[in-house]
Amino acid sequence: MSANPVLITGASGFAGRWLARACAHAGDAVVGISRSQSWSDGFPGSELEGACELIALDLRDLDALREAVRSRAPAVIYHLAALSSVGRSWEDPAGTVPENVATSVTVLEAARLQAPDARVIWVSSCEVYGSPTVLPITEQAPLTPANPYAVSKLAGEQLANVYADAYGLDIVRARPFSHSGPGQQPTFIVSSLARQAAEGRAAGADEIRITTGNPDTRRDFTDVRDVVRAYRLLGAGAGRSGEVFNVSSDRSVSAAEQVQLLASLLEPIRVEHVVDPARVRAQEVMDLRGDAGRLRTATGWEPTIPFRQTVSDTIDWWERELAAERSRS
Repeated sequence: MSANPVLITGASGFAGRWLARACAHAGDAVVGISRSQSWSDGFPGSELEGACELIALDLRDLDALREAVRSRAPAVIYHLAALSSVGRSWEDPAGTVPENVATSVTVLEAARLQAPDARVIWVSSCEVYGSPTVLPITEQAPLTPANPYAVSKLAGEQLANVYADAYGLDIVRARPFSHSGPGQQPTFIVSSLARQAAEGRAAGADEIRITTGNPDTRRDFTDVRDVVRAYRLLGAGAGRSGEVFNVSSDRSVSAAEQVQLLASLLEPIRVEHVVDPARVRAQEVMDLRGDAGRLRTATGWEPTIPFRQTVSDTIDWWERELAAERSRS
């Protein structure tokens, strides 16, 4: 086995697959933990089949997770698993909060009992900041979560802090801001816009209606490929146990600006921006823009993939996915 075995929870999820790919390309021995039986449910899953081990288990099953950690003896544990949709957390708070907290506990217990010397990269979320009073947001900003998902992520962070202090675990927390790219589900805005664009282009439309929620909400987007590179730098030893690092591009883009970017990529197809009142949330954080200065200082990390390329690559991916769906039907 490689000198650097790594274990990734949520490995068959969007960021998990990209992290597994990055780790495998770097020569790590990758063990993924997921409820899924296969890597292939999304890009770049097909690249991971045969290259990385995938263990299908429910993270709430502590005995099964302990055995997986004991038998693989990871040097690094990346904890990405979570029910991660803000919108769905409003629809099912009674499901989102208990599950995300429960899986936090089992991952920490498995690390404490079976891999106490492993570095744990605890992936949280910028949502824990809530509505900021100052932009850009630094790691010292107040934590005022504004939705059930954010509450669950902050609870997980606090549990990780308790375990690090009580048991001496080496836990570094990452707070990624919005990240996108090929393979993301359309419950997230960039992927939703890209899918709408790909559907219209495939239909040969002269004009495409692009639907969003509140056009004025702003988010700080980083390409998922840059985000997982940051996780790996932290996994390699950057930062001290207990530290928190924002992973962000240091700029935010409104939903309206995203549609304008989409329109420029689709020319000469015309784009009409439609705001769907059903997608406008009453409790909406209007701007989340991070300051990744601490991460840059500790690792030298900088985003390398422009947002325009992220959107273009995601449209291209959706075009391939939709073509594959049509060929199967």
